[in-house]
Amino acid sequence: MKYLRVLLVFVPLAFVAEYVFHGQPWGTQAIFVTSALGLIPLAGLLGEATEELAERTGPKVGGFLNATLGNAAELIITIVALQAGEIELVKASITGSILGNLLLILGLSMLLGGLKNGLQHFDRDLAGLSSTMMALAVIGLVVPTLFFGLHGEQVDMPLEYLSWGVAGVLLLLYGLSVLFTFTSPLLDDESGTIFPGDEIPPHEGRWPLWLSIAVLVVATVATVFLSEFLVGAVEPVVESWGISRLFIGVVLVPFVGNVAEHLVAVQVALKNKMQLSLTVSLSSSMQVALFVAPVLVFIALLMYGPTGAPTGFMDLHFSTFEVVCLGLGVLVATFVSLDGRSHWMEGAALLAVYVIMALAFFFLE
Repeated sequence: MKYLRVLLVFVPLAFVAEYVFHGQPWGTQAIFVTSALGLIPLAGLLGEATEELAERTGPKVGGFLNATLGNAAELIITIVALQAGEIELVKASITGSILGNLLLILGLSMLLGGLKNGLQHFDRDLAGLSSTMMALAVIGLVVPTLFFGLHGEQVDMPLEYLSWGVAGVLLLLYGLSVLFTFTSPLLDDESGTIFPGDEIPPHEGRWPLWLSIAVLVVATVATVFLSEFLVGAVEPVVESWGISRLFIGVVLVPFVGNVAEHLVAVQVALKNKMQLSLTVSLSSSMQVALFVAPVLVFIALLMYGPTGAPTGFMDLHFSTFEVVCLGLGVLVATFVSLDGRSHWMEGAALLAVYVIMALAFFFLE
């Protein structure tokens, strides 16, 4: 990911745009663009620093760090958006992150990996477990949406209470999935077949401990500032560019927060390590659905209390179109992964589904 560091030049440019050109007619657009481009390498540095710390703390603590901080950049962006009252943007980014990992990144990995290496193989048990977990997570988002549509106006504050309860269940399920990953031998291949990428050489720490911590702290602080700049520029950009908050949340915010991790999945697929690529894509989706989304619900509760923000509650009630897209995304990703094999045509199909959905979100108000 070293080539992404070239984009670090946009970090100081974002500060210049915010504090020098803010009042100019084009200033807000410059703030939005430079902040978005600057967040890309910062997200990559957060991931690298987390990986370095994980390697130095042992497999259990390291696995926990990777599980909880794997989506750190996107979590910071959405927390800043929550603080600004951009509830719709936050929900859209959750939808976009899940769809992006399941369709865009998995599809791109299968397409490029298949074109270079032909038929690729991976563990069907892992794919089946991940698909099951994603289906359960989507149920956690669908139920509050259906409940509100059918009964939302009949009792006092049912949706918020339901969302808090569902968020707690999703977090518990996520904790159990992490525990299962660390302790269960069920995912071992009993047939003795070794898939490309199953045996990965241990990562050797390149950074001293003090440097890993320093990079993590500095990148986190810079991410907070640039997230504030980005979120503050959303309203003017929506008006001047004619795009909706929904499209920014579904497509742009997840791309900015996850592009470094996405590139890792594509790179390992090109190296014929489809097992590892699949793990990166599906694990990131599970983190967003089972960890990031419910954590944001409780963070909003701490921020605003039970009365909610002035712009509404951060609950698990998504639009009907969003939950339908999520369900279809999980379904099609499950269909192409359950046979334990992938080729470039399956990747092209996943990408086609993502483009169709992105176009629909672009035209939605």
